[in-house]
Amino acid sequence: MKKIGFVGLGIMGKPMAKNLLKAGYEVTVYDIRPEPIAELVAAGAKAAKSPGDAAAGAEVVITMLPNSPHVKEAILGKGGVIEGVKPGTIVVDMSSIAPSASQEISARLEPKGVPMLDAPVSGGEPKAVDATLAIMVGGPEETFKEVKDILSVMGASVTHVGAIGSGNVTKLANQIIVALNIAAVSEALVLATKAGVSPERVFEAIKGGLAGSTVMNAKVPMILAGNFKPGFRIELHIKDLMNAMDTAHELGVPIPLSAQVLEMMQALKTDGKASNDHSGLVQFYEGLARIQVRR
Repeated sequence: MKKIGFVGLGIMGKPMAKNLLKAGYEVTVYDIRPEPIAELVAAGAKAAKSPGDAAAGAEVVITMLPNSPHVKEAILGKGGVIEGVKPGTIVVDMSSIAPSASQEISARLEPKGVPMLDAPVSGGEPKAVDATLAIMVGGPEETFKEVKDILSVMGASVTHVGAIGSGNVTKLANQIIVALNIAAVSEALVLATKAGVSPERVFEAIKGGLAGSTVMNAKVPMILAGNFKPGFRIELHIKDLMNAMDTAHELGVPIPLSAQVLEMMQALKTDGKASNDHSGLVQFYEGLARIQVRR
């Protein structure tokens, strides 16, 4: 049974680490906050004092952090993973970051004989808790095969998509589709509500047709209840769409719809709603139409 170091115990990382413990893995955890470390220790984990300490003795190191700078600091910075790993240790970054950052970090680890995978996830907190995340993986295929069983403990779908950075390119594509889907659902339900038609009945009528989607099924009940507890915070989706914009600009790919939704989310952030679930995007449309979509 492989020994795992796990760095980053936030909304997503904490339940993911717990699922590894439930599967019988020996897990050493680190976070900048003591509270989640204590919670994981109570569940059977060992505590580390730094990312490098979590990596010491581990065969696989998993990082789950907010964005590229946090991952670079945790892996390459002082006291970072790079100081604790030994040749042959596999680093799996499950954060959603810029593909170019994954490639940069991998290039720094490679001379130490440490292969890396970028393996971002989709599904939010509920799927992290019940271990049904979709995991998209970039990096050497032979390395992927070595850790697939571990990843399968945290996700229902684990797919190797290409070379290092490919996982995060796939995640950016995912986040574009999710953001635009939430925007379309919000726009449609605000229209229905303003027209005097029950948004709940509209949802029931269309969810089984071509417009139906996993996003709709997950987010419309939250919208109808006015429940914007994350889930997946607007500020994190802003981060993902900004990474998508940067990557698209580097490649010369226009993504105008993503840019529009990004600005809607930025407006909500300015309005103090950055910590809302991204289903809270409906509030942007509600403000324009001066009506609320509720049961």
